[in-house]
Amino acid sequence: MNRRNFLRLGLASVALPALPFQAEKSKLKITGVRLVRTRPRNPVPRYTPAPGSWSTGGVEVANPMSIYPEYKARRSLFQPDPGKLGGFTVEISTDKGVKGLGNGGTGGGTVVEQHFTKLLVGEDPFNVERIWDILWRSSMYYGRGGLVTYAISGVDIALWDLVGNALQLPVYKLLGGETKPRIPAYCTGNDVEQHIKFGFHRLKLAIPYGPADGREGMRQNAELVKRTREALGPDGDIMLDCWMSWTVPYTLEMAEMVAPYRVYWMEECLQPHDYEGFGRLNAEIKSTRIATGEHEYTRYGFRQLLEHRSASIWQPDVHWCGGFTELRRIASLAAAYDLPVIPHGGGDFEPIHFIMATTNSPWAELFLPAPGGPDEVYRRWEEDNHITRGPEGIYARPSDRPGLGWDVEIA
Repeated sequence: MNRRNFLRLGLASVALPALPFQAEKSKLKITGVRLVRTRPRNPVPRYTPAPGSWSTGGVEVANPMSIYPEYKARRSLFQPDPGKLGGFTVEISTDKGVKGLGNGGTGGGTVVEQHFTKLLVGEDPFNVERIWDILWRSSMYYGRGGLVTYAISGVDIALWDLVGNALQLPVYKLLGGETKPRIPAYCTGNDVEQHIKFGFHRLKLAIPYGPADGREGMRQNAELVKRTREALGPDGDIMLDCWMSWTVPYTLEMAEMVAPYRVYWMEECLQPHDYEGFGRLNAEIKSTRIATGEHEYTRYGFRQLLEHRSASIWQPDVHWCGGFTELRRIASLAAAYDLPVIPHGGGDFEPIHFIMATTNSPWAELFLPAPGGPDEVYRRWEEDNHITRGPEGIYARPSDRPGLGWDVEIA
């Protein structure tokens, strides 16, 4: 018996388990698309955060509107009011009862409801590449970024969740499986004492001041970095989130001021479309790395970052850049140039699946609940994020439940 016949007989004798819908005569078809509100099946207790906590959102953070005094104190003064133009959750259902949920960015839900629904109904949800391309091409004349890619992102995430539910596999298994046993994480926010006590060795600071605050603001920024380095010790990593609020000259001077405190990266120092400015920072600043991409869209935007050599770390957001399908393309583009991809909000429920499955995505971003709560809040947060501790501080993992592992109910 030759080898080919032997293998054929051997494979024929293996009884493979049937997939949940495999006995059906037809493929899955999308039959419903709707926006929903979700709530946790087991919500954590509500509490009043400790006074002065950064996590409340009531403290000043440098932003693009800081040049206008009436909007400077906090982001809520210029951002949409709650419930007016927020993020959205889309539920996609099929003729076999299999469903998927996905979150998208601010305002994208309107595009899903008013345009994309008619393109989705009747499609096979497993055809994620085809569906992505249909949504992209059909909205190109009025989109290519912002609300449209927020809408595509939510739909795409829901499709990956649906496919995972159909196959009874977690999404990270669909994206490529484990590339690391657990994911090193950093914590964003200025409640530094809480974050260090919890066990984080990597901290990202939300920088309070920008050019509108003059030299005194620069000194206070540097003092915050200095205090954090003293509290963290010599070996941990410090990153700075500048949220589109600085200029090239301001960034060059701030980089020099904080150089003694070994900053690992400076993030989104400029407005996101200033590819040339980022390129100058990336070329001239030697004391730290330049990171950006949180507010960039699709592989075409990241190609601009590449062509201008604008950053040494890319930070796409899966809810905004085009979902998992596009995030994989962005990461592949980055991998060809040895660029790490560290997604914005990467420790969140969905993007951590991407990080687990991607070799050039080394860290996850986490946000601790505000200080001042009962112990149950932080215990539940550890459980939900599968937190462990080790030599790099805090580690996280995605859920091993099917799909994205949602544990919610429709409100």
